[in-house]
Amino acid sequence: MKQSPADADWMAVAIALSQRGRPVSAPNPNVGCLIVNDGKIHGRGWTQAGGRPHAEAMALAAAGDAARGATVYASLEPCAHASPRGPCCTDALIGAGVARVVVAAQDPDPRTDGRGIARLRGAGIEVVTGVLPTEARAAMAPWWTRQTAARPYVTLKLATSLDGCIAMRDGSSRWVTGEHARAHGHLERARHQAILVGRGTLAVDDPKLDVRLPGLEARSPKRLLLTRGIAPPGWSAVGSPEAIDGIDSVLVEGGAGAASAFLAADRVDRLLLYRAPILIGGGKPALGDIGLTGLADAHGRWRLADSRLLGSDRLDVYERVREG
Repeated sequence: MKQSPADADWMAVAIALSQRGRPVSAPNPNVGCLIVNDGKIHGRGWTQAGGRPHAEAMALAAAGDAARGATVYASLEPCAHASPRGPCCTDALIGAGVARVVVAAQDPDPRTDGRGIARLRGAGIEVVTGVLPTEARAAMAPWWTRQTAARPYVTLKLATSLDGCIAMRDGSSRWVTGEHARAHGHLERARHQAILVGRGTLAVDDPKLDVRLPGLEARSPKRLLLTRGIAPPGWSAVGSPEAIDGIDSVLVEGGAGAASAFLAADRVDRLLLYRAPILIGGGKPALGDIGLTGLADAHGRWRLADSRLLGSDRLDVYERVREG
């Protein structure tokens, strides 16, 4: 079906809404939905905590009778499978009498995977697919990675000096970066289900790893410790980067050993590089051996996705370049 000039704009709003459900919608995907009629938004929704209600159900409830004849913008194909936890979104949209459904990305879950689109079309509803699919998948990257690669989505955070040090020679690291960069780091914590450090970081810093932003304190992630030993109370031991199970998103926050282990295992999907305008000299380097055998192997692995100033510090966000 034909895409209208406004479809990408409305879909961008739906994708932005989807971010409100990340990461609390797990184990369900964080989806955003808009219901638009006569150029006006009559309903909006995003997947709620624990995965229910779905974004479409929330938007339909808000739109009421205005959903009849409306266009629906969904960042993921509406679900087509029955669940004891809630209604099937495809059937709900059909029952509401919507005229058109615009979908960003097709659901890779085999219980839906095209069935929702087919059922909507079978009911006489116009369906347009593939509107901002890359952006939609990026917005739900943790769930998408778990669904398609059977592993968590991993973000590695490095806060360094200009010369690549994460601490002084004696290990002291409070604070390398400034207030604005640290606040952004807490926002990233709130967007992940779990946060991981190595045994050395635990011993030196005894970090709380909580979220200290007003209103987001309850988003503090589960604490993981990279160790082959026993984790202390309040922590969960992880034996290797490949051993994390049952979690969609992990933020690796320290130190050099943990960072190097995840890079060596090629388990880092996104890199947050915070750089303070300071020189330390002779301090502790951000990384150890990550398994490269030649300089040529280092090129072409990372793509710059974002760059910004946070106070006096620079944040560069890189994404791992992967085939497919």
